[in-house]
Amino acid sequence: MSFDIYKLAKRQLSDFRLMSPGTCFEDPTFQLDEKSAYSLQDEVMRLRTKQGERVAGYKVGCTGSGTTRLFGIAGPIRGTLFENELHSNGVELEYHSFCNLAVEAEMAIKIGEKNKISSVFPIIELHNFVFRAPRKSLSELIANNGLNKGVVFPERQWQKALALFDDTSVLSLEINGTVIDSGDLWPMVGGPVASLNWLEKHLLDHSLKLSSGDIVLGGTALGLYPVQVDDHIEVKLDGQLAVHCKVKNSVR
Repeated sequence: MSFDIYKLAKRQLSDFRLMSPGTCFEDPTFQLDEKSAYSLQDEVMRLRTKQGERVAGYKVGCTGSGTTRLFGIAGPIRGTLFENELHSNGVELEYHSFCNLAVEAEMAIKIGEKNKISSVFPIIELHNFVFRAPRKSLSELIANNGLNKGVVFPERQWQKALALFDDTSVLSLEINGTVIDSGDLWPMVGGPVASLNWLEKHLLDHSLKLSSGDIVLGGTALGLYPVQVDDHIEVKLDGQLAVHCKVKNSVR
């Protein structure tokens, strides 16, 4: 099946803006390989930056047992983060600004000089949790930017050197005071370095690179969970509240 990447990217971006991402995958005859899916993601990125948005970093996704069980597919895959979708701790999220809003508890990496890890910290990743094709695929996941629709950051004191986090530390996700999931800080053997090494090689293959100050989501060992209006989401590290947000109703 042949298609024009630029035209498809314009459609993808329009769908994304209308909170109805990835409608092209509803067509049972539509097929996209992983290489083309990254070309599509990158073309949408170019369109967004042309419209004034700024790339803030990248995500490494679909690596942990929680998400691979949920999706039935295994990565890793890359998504792109945008500055205008980075939120401060305690933010109230408008439910209708997402398509089937879902959250993950995860660890993030801040890139320093020479692509070294400057700090790591817990975050809440926000998603448009939608698959439209008859069968889930990495291509649909990649083309829809790893389902990413933003990140909620903790206060600055949580941004610490990697050495300050214990290998036995536990990351947990609570919704309305109930622990929904908990597990290791990092999904890949080798921790954040493994995620970063994979990402650097991948970006090089796609004529992209990391810059000092970039944020990288290292993937999660936990699952992905839909949330609803009035839900209060908390991510804790070893039982201490690190980052939280709330979902509110809004009128379109």
